[in-house]
Amino acid sequence: MTQAPSIVILTGAGISAESGIDTFRDKGGLWEQHPIEQVATPEGFAKDPALVHQFYNLRRAALKDVEPNAAHIALARLQSGLSLKGGKLTLITQNVDDLHERGGVKTVIHMHGILTSMRCQFCKAFWPWTEAASPELSCPHCYVKSGPRPDIVWFGEMPYYLDQIDDAMTKADLFVSIGTSGAVYPAAGLVGEANRRGIETLELNLEPSQGSALFDESRLGKAGDIVPIWVDEILASI
Repeated sequence: MTQAPSIVILTGAGISAESGIDTFRDKGGLWEQHPIEQVATPEGFAKDPALVHQFYNLRRAALKDVEPNAAHIALARLQSGLSLKGGKLTLITQNVDDLHERGGVKTVIHMHGILTSMRCQFCKAFWPWTEAASPELSCPHCYVKSGPRPDIVWFGEMPYYLDQIDDAMTKADLFVSIGTSGAVYPAAGLVGEANRRGIETLELNLEPSQGSALFDESRLGKAGDIVPIWVDEILASI
């Protein structure tokens, strides 16, 4: 590359697993401990809000015991370096942790929501939240008790920021997927969209994803090892 590119990156559970964040889909992951229907659907929340709040309270509290790893920090360095050269990094994550922000990334598109935020079912307001929540919590905007729920996109709900993601893809020179399974749509469909638009694609993953064959190039290894190397290559080329 002879000029700073516009890069769209999608990250998944693999990038945060190295920091100690429990994954959902791997063997021994969170879905094996709790049925999806109980803790990750609107119906589950309506049936037992206390259980759902407890589940996400534990996930939220666990954030205090983990730190960004080398991959998170490298992506912050990439964002800064591209910006200085007139390029752009659009970082989209399926993860609900805040490790990208804590690693130094300035702008993150959390398409599945984030643990450090609450949302009101009734007035649709959002607000920062880092402590334990319960069914007795009141919305600070409309003051309705039992209205707040975790700001997480549950199964059967529409992911956030799809228009913003589509706009970023129309302007991208390179699409990179890091630490994703390639199993969750619509995120898993972004590589196909990149192919249709003629955008170069790269996969950085511990093992081949379900959509690995769709990428122009695939590099395998731990995110903390291979992402910084790739970032150095990009920054050296602009």
